[in-house]
Amino acid sequence: MASAASVVVFDVNETLSDLAPMGQRFADAGAPAHLAKQWFAALLRDGFALAATGDSAGFAEVGAGILAPLLDAAGVAQPGETARRLAGSLGDLPLHPEVADAVRSLSAAGHRLVTLTNGSAKVAEKLLDAAGILGEFEKLLSVEDAPNWKPHPSSYAYAAQACGTRPDQMVLVAVHPWDIHGAARAGLRTAWVNRDGGAYPGYFASPDLVVSSLAELRAALR
Repeated sequence: MASAASVVVFDVNETLSDLAPMGQRFADAGAPAHLAKQWFAALLRDGFALAATGDSAGFAEVGAGILAPLLDAAGVAQPGETARRLAGSLGDLPLHPEVADAVRSLSAAGHRLVTLTNGSAKVAEKLLDAAGILGEFEKLLSVEDAPNWKPHPSSYAYAAQACGTRPDQMVLVAVHPWDIHGAARAGLRTAWVNRDGGAYPGYFASPDLVVSSLAELRAALR
């Protein structure tokens, strides 16, 4: 499917990073652990709404703005401060266990590696540096430098321009079907990481590749 010159574009949140520890962080702050997933889903919802109307805002701003009232309703003291702290802790999450070796393998095979995140490039840098794989990436791209959040077409066009290539020479790798759909509609090839073994939504554009972990990606791209 892809030559060694292909640009492999990684989503960051949940594709590379493991959000599972956020539940315990919420619990430690006095909020229900399940609120972490509710918050992240609401964060994406509002980011998508901004993109749909041609607007944009920073990931941290949207995240803290949504979280503060949720924490307040849960009876957490100092909800604003706690929201900023929790939202800011996304850069301290671990990567999924297979990520580091998979990234090194793809880099050794000659692929150009970049990230494209709805979050900040600084968060991506912190995550990758902590895992010792920052040097494997050519660029850390963020929609903060694009007109709109993913899955708006402008975000993927921005990535192609930043990499000096055509969309069809890029492979978007993500766990999120909405990201796969957006990238496919923008002309990128796609690889869905189906770690949970769930069904892919039939109303989205189908991925070109499906892998159960990033460890399978190098072989799949041959």
